[in-house]
Amino acid sequence: MSTRTTGTTRRLAVAAAAALVLSLGVTACGSDGGKSSGTTAATAATQGSSASGGAVPKASGAITVFAAASLKETFTELGKKFEAANPGSKVTFNFGGSSSLATSINSGAPADVFAAASPATMKTVSDAGGASGQPTTFVRNTLTIAVPKGNPKHVTGLKDLTASGVKVALCAKEVPCGAAAQTALKAAGLDLTPVTLEQDVKGALTKVELGEVDASLVYKTDVQADAAKIDGVDFPEAAKAVNDYPIAALAKAPNKDGAAAFVTYVRSPEAEQVLTAAGFQAP
Repeated sequence: MSTRTTGTTRRLAVAAAAALVLSLGVTACGSDGGKSSGTTAATAATQGSSASGGAVPKASGAITVFAAASLKETFTELGKKFEAANPGSKVTFNFGGSSSLATSINSGAPADVFAAASPATMKTVSDAGGASGQPTTFVRNTLTIAVPKGNPKHVTGLKDLTASGVKVALCAKEVPCGAAAQTALKAAGLDLTPVTLEQDVKGALTKVELGEVDASLVYKTDVQADAAKIDGVDFPEAAKAVNDYPIAALAKAPNKDGAAAFVTYVRSPEAEQVLTAAGFQAP
């Protein structure tokens, strides 16, 4: 065989080997790329987000949400938005005092999601094994003094609530808004005897609306939602009594996928805009 033929044969062999290596590399990358892409998609669906901008897992069927009374306006709006984004889903709410809702859940009431107005209340459900995973704080809320339009008693702070002839409504101590009120009063060094103790913040606010009391300690979000009838008076001690709001899917949720999807949606940027517009603070 000539030197020229040998050289040509060698070059052809090298080229063939290079082509084989390249082919194997492309195949390996394609296989791994498909696996990585699938894993990323699964992770995004589980976490309720995607690389393209925060998609929420889809849901269908009935979803029952137990939520603090102070979330009524915002969660009602979020429920409608969630249903629009998830055809075939139906969100039903049970609003009330967080402590009574927690008691109902621990007693076996069928529910998919619990949104409480304090970590302490959520803890009673978690400690009983009722929460699925770790509850997450999604908003915060602060107190204000609700007074009738025009503030006829000229209330300027907590001390004015102790004046003779001023009737005040508070939430019961076991309710998050009541516990927060006690914390604020203690920070102010005041002892206040209310004329009524209510089982949720809406009850305390209604007493002012009906003219049955001169003032009540409620959340700023409740006054903002009822601004046509109620004025709010801020006070510095409120900074000592800020409530974190945790949310969790429930361990015995009849609709586990729906529960997970709703919790993810409440934590989404779209839901946060609705909540902060209503006066809630981002966590």
